[in-house]
Amino acid sequence: MSKVLIVAEHLNGKLNSSTARCVTCAQAFNADSIDVLVLADTPAAIAAEAAAIAGVSKVLTISHSANAHAIAAVYAPQVVAAAQGYSHVLAPSTTFGKDLAPRIAALLGVAQVSDIAEVVNAHCFKRPIYAGNAIITVEAPADAVLVATVRTASFAAAAAGGSAAIEALNVSAELPAHTRFVELQQGKSDRPDLQSASRVVSGGRGVGSAENFAVIYQLADKLGAAVGASRAAVDAGYVPSDLQVGQTGKIIAPELYMAIGISGAIQHLTGIKDAGTIVAINKDGEAPIFEIADIGLVGDLFTLVPQLEAALG
Repeated sequence: MSKVLIVAEHLNGKLNSSTARCVTCAQAFNADSIDVLVLADTPAAIAAEAAAIAGVSKVLTISHSANAHAIAAVYAPQVVAAAQGYSHVLAPSTTFGKDLAPRIAALLGVAQVSDIAEVVNAHCFKRPIYAGNAIITVEAPADAVLVATVRTASFAAAAAGGSAAIEALNVSAELPAHTRFVELQQGKSDRPDLQSASRVVSGGRGVGSAENFAVIYQLADKLGAAVGASRAAVDAGYVPSDLQVGQTGKIIAPELYMAIGISGAIQHLTGIKDAGTIVAINKDGEAPIFEIADIGLVGDLFTLVPQLEAALG
């Protein structure tokens, strides 16, 4: 019997869309049940969002003051306690899941499967390796709990319309004394979240400076898009690291991705290969980004981007 437990990702009382993407992945297992676990200090509103995801059998909640902030060392022992009787424990392959899943696997004494991109069956998966240049098939033992992270860019979010029951758990788990929350530093923006946005405008080293990055922000605002950047732009100090897209940044799959002044290093292409439509603007007609772009414009971005903005009205 296959029973899947998905650890919900949330922030500021809102459920992240990565959870619904994990549900889509779990549905490919042909599982008997797909449950979502919400850990928070006040989980009611988050649990209600999770219960509305189609395909979710039940939402389990653990309410504890220590869960006010998503600290992996605090979450992991509680997840392990809640996971008794489950065959699979899934988390999104985001910063949250990459931090949490290895701790869960270690406490359970099992190996972890990372970045599930395609489900063959409940214990056999495909995942990218070598910066996405190759796909490997991984088979996990069927006689042990499977802990895995899901490459959320590879799965569409499950639809709304569910009405799962919500059940509060009272688990017994020893929480660590050596880890405590000090501070959360994050950029504040009225733009859509980069990881879940349907449109993304990214700038690269070709933008030239932090001041020149204003042209990227202006176009993004015109399109109602999130803003991203290449690693080269981040390393040059044009934008903060939380905007980085690519193998060592965020893996995204927007409907529209605009790469402006980005040459297209393989590490960057790994992060956008699942995008619906890719538009590239670069003055170098031989730039690798044009090999994967659906639409390419060769020219000076400081000429072409304002023209594009004007055309948008």
